[in-house]
Order: sequence, then structure tokens, then C-alpha cells
Amino acid sequence: MSALDSGPYSRVLLKLSGESFARPGERGIAMDEVVHIAKQTVQAVSRGVQLAVVIGGGNILRGGSFTAGNTSIQEATAHSMGMLATVINGLALQDALESFGAQTRLMTAVRMDGVAEPYIRRRAKRHLEKERIVILAAGTGSPFVTTDTAAAQRSLELEADILMKATRVDGVYSDDPEKNPHAMLYRELTYQQVREQNLRVMDATAISQCMEHAMPILVFNYRKEGNIERALAGEKIGTLVSGRRD
Repeated sequence: MSALDSGPYSRVLLKLSGESFARPGERGIAMDEVVHIAKQTVQAVSRGVQLAVVIGGGNILRGGSFTAGNTSIQEATAHSMGMLATVINGLALQDALESFGAQTRLMTAVRMDGVAEPYIRRRAKRHLEKERIVILAAGTGSPFVTTDTAAAQRSLELEADILMKATRVDGVYSDDPEKNPHAMLYRELTYQQVREQNLRVMDATAISQCMEHAMPILVFNYRKEGNIERALAGEKIGTLVSGRRD
């Protein structure tokens, strides 16, 4: 496909939380949820967008909270366990995407050659140029770093046009919309507003990285049918976080 077919974006970094792989309120992997995401994703990339996906692992184990009240495991070890959880999710997503005919590559920041390629920036870019969906697992490979920060890092390394964060709500709100029905949805925000108002977009390190390098962030609801395709096509959905408000 030509660049025109892909809309305003030629290369996108999509951040999926681990929770998106489970049914609401549950843990583990529900393959019907994974297949739903995969189907939308394949339809979206058929427009010609180059897509890399960073995966979380909170549906299986969240390293940062695993040590709470548990003194028998070191926090760095718990973070490593969380990285492995993202690889499990990556394998599930890879098979789901390939069941719809997509070409994929699973790359990990921690070497595990039996199941995935090691993440090498130039190799990842080459896969994208060959129209393969690149799934990036194991975060940055270092403890004490969230997958949000990994997504910001990879979006910059791979020279993406935008970082998209898929969530269960329609964008960024003034308060938790699942608890406060009067919470206000923002359509556009600056990085500074996100920091000053302590809005729940991504963690502070990820926001700082995107702000420093002017990487726009789109937060949108992946659960609405067709929204991944709409987002990649550049339609105005969700909340756009960028350097300034027009």
C-alpha cells in the first residue's frame, strides 16, 4: 500500500496493557479478548501503517506490586517476573495475529532465543519496513522501569509518528470515569497539563521522555469496535497529548 493509504501516520507504536488480554475484573489470558484486539489490529495495518506493539503483563503479574507484604522476594526479581509475563502475552498476541494472516515478529529485551528474537533497533525497523507487526516484550529489559516507559523509549528509538495507548475508557478524564460519572473527558492536552494535574495518562518518566522529544500520545478506547483502525487512520478519537493546544 502507499503512504496515502495509511492516513497521517506511517509508523505507530501501540501500547497494550496486560489487562486488555483479560476480561474486565479478571486476570490471566482470555483468548477471545486477545483475538478481538488482533482482528482490529490486522484490519488497521491493512491500510499500510507500520506497527510496533509494546505489551504489559499486569494480567499475569505486576512486578511493582508483587512484593507488597512479601519480604521473601526481592523487588528486582519481581520486576524480572513481570517482564516474563509480558513475553507470555506477546506469544498469545503473536498467534492471534497470525491466525488472521498477519506477518509478525516477537522481539524481547531479555534474550530467550527459543521463543523470540532479541530486540535490536535496526532489525526491528527492518521488520517494520517489511510490513511485519513487531511485538515488543520484556519492557526495557531492566527492573524498576514500567512498560509505559518502555513504550515511550521504543517509540523514539523506532522513529514512530505517534505513541498510542489503548485503554478501557474513551481517553483522559479529569477523574476516574469508572468511579466518577461526572468526570470530564479531555480531547486535547499538553504534556505540561498532564504533569501539573497529575492526570492518569502514562507514568511520569514516560511523559517526560515524550515531552522532551515531542512525541505525541493518543489515549483511546480499544474496546469500541473499529477504534484501533480509526486511531491508526488519524480519526479524531480519544485524547491527544502534544506540545501545545491549538
